[in-house]
Amino acid sequence: MFLKELSLTNYKNFENLKFSFETKIVCFVGLNGVGKTNILDSIYHLSYTKSYFNPIPSQNIKHGETFFFISGTYLIKEKEENILISLKKGDKKRIKRNNKLYKKFSDHIGKIPLVIISPDDRNLIIEGSETRRKFIDGIISQTDKEYLNSLIDYNKTLKQRNALLKMFFNNTDDIKKTIDIYDSQLSLHSQKIYEKRIKFLDEFIPIFKIRYKELSNNKENVEIFYKSDISEENNLYKLLKNSIEKDLRFQFTTKGIHKDDLNFKLDDFPIKKYGSQGQQKTFLIALKLAQFEYLSKLESNPILLLDDIFDKLDDTRVQQIINLVNEDKFNQIFISDTNKNRSENIIKKVNKSYKIFEI
Repeated sequence: MFLKELSLTNYKNFENLKFSFETKIVCFVGLNGVGKTNILDSIYHLSYTKSYFNPIPSQNIKHGETFFFISGTYLIKEKEENILISLKKGDKKRIKRNNKLYKKFSDHIGKIPLVIISPDDRNLIIEGSETRRKFIDGIISQTDKEYLNSLIDYNKTLKQRNALLKMFFNNTDDIKKTIDIYDSQLSLHSQKIYEKRIKFLDEFIPIFKIRYKELSNNKENVEIFYKSDISEENNLYKLLKNSIEKDLRFQFTTKGIHKDDLNFKLDDFPIKKYGSQGQQKTFLIALKLAQFEYLSKLESNPILLLDDIFDKLDDTRVQQIINLVNEDKFNQIFISDTNKNRSENIIKKVNKSYKIFEI
């Protein structure tokens, strides 16, 4: 997997921008606010069909314009392929692969595997459970289409059930007669999702722990624990029936795999409360490197984006990161940094195949 060319039109702060890439490591340097992160986000967009930093599609259009285009030409198994994403205000986003329009965006997920490491990843630690669920869902969905389809069906059914709870919350008898079909569907989808999450974490967590030890020189012990309603009862249908009164009172579904969470621990304590900024950042980088290794089981190794990760890390940990990503399985790496000299001094120690673009 190698991104050869990137072209942006009216994307975020850029009117027209084109790049050709020939090296393993590409670095964008410049002052804060010039758009380095936006370039990395456009590459992410081509893989995931959406922005990593702004989920509202229309807000990625350059101010004062009515549309945007992102085009990427990739070399995949010695064959060139083009991905084009376009959006016009008032219209639906369009995604094409080799000029063929996707009917469903989900069909594209996993085709251009990619991992991003960014300061915004701190949300995995400090935000609520939804952020951590999206993290594991995003990884599994790239490798397992059945999981992605089950997740889409579950969320669609959940939305319908919640709408029913709001509509009939004053009419308990009627809703109990009609809600059973949603409970049955949610139970069916949730069991598949739960089992696949368990299987994924059984493989993912040991990889993560190895990566953390490499980055921290074995200084701390880390753990990830999976918390789910289903693990307690192992029957979502029964849980939904037992919680119907509470669901009616709150007007949404209070039990299910949409409430699952991950507990991050550092030396048996929550890293959110007791981890330093450096420890939290190391934890997050280890998570993302484990994500990369897990996704490497795909036909093409992922592209890696490193967005401004050198701040708040000591020189030793920075060097360890670069040494790790210089391994042969890392095909192409894109880096953003405010300090050109720092980036170049770090990169050239381990790899001569690099290019620096000043933005």
